[in-house]
Amino acid sequence: MKRLSEPSISPPLWIGLARSLRAQQWTKNLLIFVPLLTSHRIVEREVAIHGLLMFLAFNLASSAAYIANDLLDREADRRHPEKRLRPFASGDAPVWSGLVAAPILLLAALAISLALPLGSLLVLAAYGTLSLCYSLFLKQRVLLDVFTLSVLYTLRIVAGHESTGVVYSAWLLSFSLFIFLSLALAKRVSELHNLRDRGLQAAIGRGYHTGDLEQLNAFGVSSGFIAALVLALYINSSAVVPLYSRPLLLWLLCPMILYWICRIWILASRGEMKEDPIAFAVRDGQTYLIGVVGLAVLVLAARSS
Repeated sequence: MKRLSEPSISPPLWIGLARSLRAQQWTKNLLIFVPLLTSHRIVEREVAIHGLLMFLAFNLASSAAYIANDLLDREADRRHPEKRLRPFASGDAPVWSGLVAAPILLLAALAISLALPLGSLLVLAAYGTLSLCYSLFLKQRVLLDVFTLSVLYTLRIVAGHESTGVVYSAWLLSFSLFIFLSLALAKRVSELHNLRDRGLQAAIGRGYHTGDLEQLNAFGVSSGFIAALVLALYINSSAVVPLYSRPLLLWLLCPMILYWICRIWILASRGEMKEDPIAFAVRDGQTYLIGVVGLAVLVLAARSS
């Protein structure tokens, strides 16, 4: 006798909703602390507390943005081999729960920012607005999408400045824009490689075709190398004098960042990287090794007290 298959049991609502927060992506918000580290002010109590509050606010705001994006993309996600498992696309979280959760998270983020300088609220508002524009239409525009992603990453650096009062560095902002543009392009190249491997020509809901791979590779590698050049010019500038007593040691950072960029792009070009290079970097052992060695170089080069 043929056995009847047992009906699938849906997970509890809170599990699907918790997954929709994409808490694993909160590591991107650690970029808020970069200005505190590069200015050597992270050891100051008030600065560190303000940075932590901004980090918490950005976690909530970014989760609200991810929920909004997934709600808008749920139909396209259902046709994607991996994204179909996202809570709203798979039905693990009902649409109404996302419509309730997203504004609550955003309001909570804005409420936290009220305890910080006014610029923090403005940065969060800019991040939320740009994220919504990205989800609605910018992600479908060739090149505008990757430039938007680069700006969204850089806004986290800006949030670190605005929440703590750390003086802006044109060098840091320039480096950030170029390196994040390179990573955003690597994300698109990875997506197109996966499409080509499945025998498809165009991405659903995107403006790219697999024929764009070579050009996007050129754009991305060039942007990454320009970021390394910005770092080299910074090391040779007068801006390092107040912060580092042994600036020559900082030159060790250049081959390290170049190696990391080249490795990211070789993996992206082979189609061996997950579609999000930031998420890949968080789980990559070599990235951690380069980060630890780079931090040691910064400590050794810093002015001794």
